[in-house]
Amino acid sequence: MELQNFYKNFDEKFDERESMLTELKNSKTYTDFNWVSDMFEKLYINQDKDIIIYYNMDNDTEKRIKYKEFYINYNRLINFLRKNRMKKGSIIYVMTPAIIEQWYIIMASLKAGFTLIPLAPNLTEYELKYRFSNVEPDAVIADENNMKKIINSLSNNPLKIAINSFKNCVDFDEIYKESSNAEPEKLNINDIFIKYFTSGTTGMPKTVNHSAVLYPLGQLSNVMLTGIRNNYIHNNLSSPGWAKFAWSSFFAPLSVGATVLTVDYSGKLNTKKYLEILEKYNVNSFCAPPTAWRQFLSLNLDGIKLNSLKETVSAGEPLNAEIINKWRNKFGTTIRDYYGQTESTGIIGNMPGSKVIPGSMGKISPLYNIVLLDDEMNEINKSYEPGLIAVKDYENNYGLFLSYSDKEKNKSVFINNYYLTGDKAFKDDDAHFFFVSRSDDVIKSSDYRIGPFEVESAIITNECVLESAVIGSPDRLKYQKVKAFIVLKPEFNKNEETAKLIFNSVKKLLPPYKLPEIIEFTNELPKTISGKIRRNELRDIEMDRKENNAEGEYEYFLKKY
Repeated sequence: MELQNFYKNFDEKFDERESMLTELKNSKTYTDFNWVSDMFEKLYINQDKDIIIYYNMDNDTEKRIKYKEFYINYNRLINFLRKNRMKKGSIIYVMTPAIIEQWYIIMASLKAGFTLIPLAPNLTEYELKYRFSNVEPDAVIADENNMKKIINSLSNNPLKIAINSFKNCVDFDEIYKESSNAEPEKLNINDIFIKYFTSGTTGMPKTVNHSAVLYPLGQLSNVMLTGIRNNYIHNNLSSPGWAKFAWSSFFAPLSVGATVLTVDYSGKLNTKKYLEILEKYNVNSFCAPPTAWRQFLSLNLDGIKLNSLKETVSAGEPLNAEIINKWRNKFGTTIRDYYGQTESTGIIGNMPGSKVIPGSMGKISPLYNIVLLDDEMNEINKSYEPGLIAVKDYENNYGLFLSYSDKEKNKSVFINNYYLTGDKAFKDDDAHFFFVSRSDDVIKSSDYRIGPFEVESAIITNECVLESAVIGSPDRLKYQKVKAFIVLKPEFNKNEETAKLIFNSVKKLLPPYKLPEIIEFTNELPKTISGKIRRNELRDIEMDRKENNAEGEYEYFLKKY
């Protein structure tokens, strides 16, 4: 199979995408492939249209970049970085909002074989220090607002490139002095293109390491699930730094030569204005997290038509029938849920044109061999019987990561011939999958996955706290809120003043989405004989409370402060 022709046919033969992905999965695995030079540059750089439309919501300004200009500028960036001693495997961190330079940096890194580590702009210095000490950067690229945080957090002295200039940093505009042609790097299946720091059940975040060959090819699963076509304008409501941004803002539209609309904003999202921008630019495909869909439908949507919209997709958690029906009745498109992880691309989803069952993640992507496993690692063949979602025959699976940075973590998820996702689901008689829960203690809040240990580690720095346990508390809007059960040191009182003190100290260490929104003081935490906290027992207590609309005696809420 010749990959350039495969991509061309995948773009043009929309109704055959599912069978084509099955063909790709069953063909010989490609071990050497540079997605940029072997596909993108051969198919799309001569298109006379916009690749990126940038809209700044704060000042209502616009900038457009055409495909040819994009090609010239990411090559200039490659040449500039190489001139400054970056080579294949060099570690480059990037931390910016959804600005055009993000696309240059991702594309340049992949073509030149640099290892990219994206950082979400809302990370704090506390979090950055851990990341930089875990994986030292050879270069950091950031806008002026984020560069200060980065410099305060560095333990070494990497090349520092600032967008819009910053003291003692190289100005990003220096790249435009470089040559517009750059040689591609030879890439193979074991070369690492991108590392994401992701939260787990225990310990601080680990890196998820993705192949320079498997990851870009695996993005075709997201192209199919999203339904993007070459003539579409696509928007994804996701911040840079997350795998979802690479999935939907970068690889999916660029894999078919479409146009990306990126909306840059600061502070709380103005949801009504966001939809008005989608209408202004005649967006055809739109991806957003479940929290955003609920916020959109809480608005007065009179006057918004979205007549150009053809595909709407959601990822993160199941949407209920009320949300799906309200959106369809108003705008005529069906919100299709799909499922994946930082460790993968889209694994399960509701395909374009398929019947959507509210609450269902959809059916298995043809690029993945998905099974459900019971507690003894036996495959489940019965309908409606919950099991652990696993990728069978995971080695060299397009889209699936190579490894974690933590060897013990690898041993716990790569077992026999399976990769264990940590998520539980069941399927109905027609092979539609339904999410049940996490099998571990990871919290799913809005579009985020939050490790309890990270939050507990921040809480325990407060002088009042003896120990804490963090869980997800059921929530209608966010799916789960972060809740902390806290045992105080003897000299401190269980009262509102102490809760406020803890809330305010944690605010200085963690970004808003990781903050405990609820604190409950307790005399002790339930533990196993070996001393491990039984978070499942705390979750049961919290679930019972929510069902009975009850609160704990010493329970306090962040929104009050």
